[in-house]
Amino acid sequence: MNVIKSLSLGAILLGGSALSAGAEELHFIMCGGEVREADQKVVDAFIASHPGVTVNMEAVPWGTCQDKSMQLAAAGDPPSIAYMGSRTLRQLANSDLIVPVTFSADEEAAYQPGVLKTVTVGGQYWGIPHAFSTKALYMNCDVIEAAGAECKAPETWADLVALAKQVTDNTDAAGIGIAGKDFDNTMHMFLDFLYSDGGQVFDADGNPALDSQQTRETLQLYQDLLPYMEAGPTEWERDAMKDLFNDGQIAMYVTGPWGYGQHNAEMHQLVAPIPHGPSGPSGTILITDSLAVFKGTGHEELATELAKALTTGEAQYDLDSTWGLTPILQYDKLGWDHPYYLDGNWPIFVAGISTGGPEPLVEDFKSLQAVFTNMVQGIMLGDGSVDELVTAAGEELASVR
Repeated sequence: MNVIKSLSLGAILLGGSALSAGAEELHFIMCGGEVREADQKVVDAFIASHPGVTVNMEAVPWGTCQDKSMQLAAAGDPPSIAYMGSRTLRQLANSDLIVPVTFSADEEAAYQPGVLKTVTVGGQYWGIPHAFSTKALYMNCDVIEAAGAECKAPETWADLVALAKQVTDNTDAAGIGIAGKDFDNTMHMFLDFLYSDGGQVFDADGNPALDSQQTRETLQLYQDLLPYMEAGPTEWERDAMKDLFNDGQIAMYVTGPWGYGQHNAEMHQLVAPIPHGPSGPSGTILITDSLAVFKGTGHEELATELAKALTTGEAQYDLDSTWGLTPILQYDKLGWDHPYYLDGNWPIFVAGISTGGPEPLVEDFKSLQAVFTNMVQGIMLGDGSVDELVTAAGEELASVR
């Protein structure tokens, strides 16, 4: 059995109790508005094993949480730890507000492929991943079969377009739902397809790589699908599409593992890998939320110890399995006999990890989002050719930092 699992939580926590000689309070900001039971259990054990240490858990809604953490830090009153989107790490690191993270070789090897890329800036880790999601294609088989088609996973983009057309031509439903609103998951959905064609946003050296054949092929896919999308695609973001899907108004759309439980129980639905393009294998965007340890508190080492305890072995497995997250660690290699993701639809969400790509880490996320929104909305509204829009997106990306 791997040491990461066999090492008990108590042993992990007791190993740092010597750091707790005096009374210390860790201020922990938890984005999302609630503290999960799996996390609270670790925090309680940490407090019990560190005499004199308290942890002030502050659950803050996503809408204000990340800004609050950054504003407190910039004002010289940083939280000890914050759970937040990994997209914030570059800005925090470049502003010298958080401490870098070091992983042992065993800890690095425990993560699913590509996960640590979501917290890497300049060759250095800046956060400890704590929640992970991948995406897949959901198919309403009732609608698809009503169109006279077989409800089976389309393997290629050509298969996807053909199926979307058959549904649109033979039912009152649209073949596919595609996000086009000025919202972050418009970019995310485009990246699901771009990463399923071997594309990149930035290359390994951090240089802009969006102006490419793969991006042109992906935007061409959007143009090919446009006649078979939901009405007014620029008004829709991904999460709102579940209602269209449940009502039989779209036959397919891309979302995360949580989607299955949000759909009508009586629906015959199929979960499939995202079809691959002409230049790459099926993939997915890799998105994580992370624990960031802030500088200037005087107890950075203690805060890092708590962050590591929350994201190690059984504690992380408890969170992933109870929350319904894509597994962030390779639990099958860490001693679990039959981890939860070997059953049901989970193998589909796991299969795309090795070929997926990270949510890009930039300081100005809104500007990055605008690059993709302008390109996607441009093709949806007929405001330019594929080549023109991708060339413009490449130029815009060059100014995003």
